[in-house]
Amino acid sequence: MARFLPPLNALRAFEAAARLLSFTRAAEELNVTQAAVSHQIKALEERLGVTLFKRMNRNLLLTDAGQAYLPAVREAFDGLARATALLLKRDRTGALTVSVLPSFAAKWLVPRLGRFRDLHPEIDVRLSTDHHMVELGRDDVDAAIRYGQGDYPGLDSVRFLTEDIFPVCSPRLLKGKHPLRRPDDLRYHTLLHDDFRIDWRLWLLAAGVKDVDPDRGPAFTDSSMVVQAAVEGQGVALARSALADVDLATGRLVKPFDVSMPARWAYYFVCPVATRDNPKIVAFRNWLLAEARNTAGAGAPAAQVAVGESAT
Repeated sequence: MARFLPPLNALRAFEAAARLLSFTRAAEELNVTQAAVSHQIKALEERLGVTLFKRMNRNLLLTDAGQAYLPAVREAFDGLARATALLLKRDRTGALTVSVLPSFAAKWLVPRLGRFRDLHPEIDVRLSTDHHMVELGRDDVDAAIRYGQGDYPGLDSVRFLTEDIFPVCSPRLLKGKHPLRRPDDLRYHTLLHDDFRIDWRLWLLAAGVKDVDPDRGPAFTDSSMVVQAAVEGQGVALARSALADVDLATGRLVKPFDVSMPARWAYYFVCPVATRDNPKIVAFRNWLLAEARNTAGAGAPAAQVAVGESAT
């Protein structure tokens, strides 16, 4: 059954005028003219077929019908105000689920996430760490950090971090029977790989090394495991700077050589276009950009920053 509802503007004019007992003050509150308020109330009275106000010279009084109608109208507006406040609070507080690769979460995001909580204690970030690319808007995930070339059709995409690729190892490998001093010394050491085996081939070519097999050595499906294996002294990893910067800063890893090359891909913060202005998403995106800038500004060996590049 269809509802019989008067126009919302007419109800707003009635509620304000009835509460203030003044068309003039109601007009000021609603930021309209007194004539507009008077016209809205007259139209409402005609639509309802009742008189709501007694107009007595300079005084304005409610009729019996107006007094009976006012509590229900006021309650309806109060309910709308409460519902609106709850909706806005939900957009600004509560859980924010972000999909992210396990390697980036473990080595870059989680060590910094406490600073986001300090800035936004009202937002609970929930990390969904999986190699599977979720479908935003349908998999109960609000946003994602993706590593790629930025081609994400239908999504709002902001590139926030690029990186370099270079060998890293435990400080222990700088000593011993075959210390790492020059790229040629890699012939005596185990090469550690992730799924991007071609990168060792490219790096050896860039370093001018010809007598080292780029395919030998164990491989890991997760880049953070490659970095950890290097920390444990199991070999030399070709690391992405964003994943190695914490271990380099603490001295668990070192860069034995100065040769590096830019990574082909970058990190992007993506979300559905419809929710890119959601306050929680805006807060997290801005924090990511600031963290990337701070990482580069601190002179860490990780992170070049690409701020503000957005595409849909």
